[in-house]
Amino acid sequence: QVQLVESGGGLVQPGGSLRLSCAASGSIFSITAMGWYRQAPGKQRELVAAITRGGSTNYADSIKGRFTISRDNAKNTVYLQMNSLKPEDTAVYYCNTVPFIAIAWGQGTQVTVSS
Repeated sequence: QVQLVESGGGLVQPGGSLRLSCAASGSIFSITAMGWYRQAPGKQRELVAAITRGGSTNYADSIKGRFTISRDNAKNTVYLQMNSLKPEDTAVYYCNTVPFIAIAWGQGTQVTVSS
């Protein structure tokens, strides 16, 4: 059974940075693409960044150039470096497989961008 544990969120001022981490238990991490999703209040969950097992990346237009996704296959961990944060980046951030294959969502990590 795969478990996903996100961490690293917090309150940051506009223009600030945060680095999120997602630790995955189970064997699926090493054989699948992973992604960071986010859900803002009143909005649907959306995929913002994805990375293949080999390291190829893809980003939503809203975060392109500001966020960087990476992974450490040896540690079963995926990261999201977030720079130049904006208030509209405020959301709960989750990691999961890409495409989503019904792995249970973790608790997420709250990111709040506010002055």
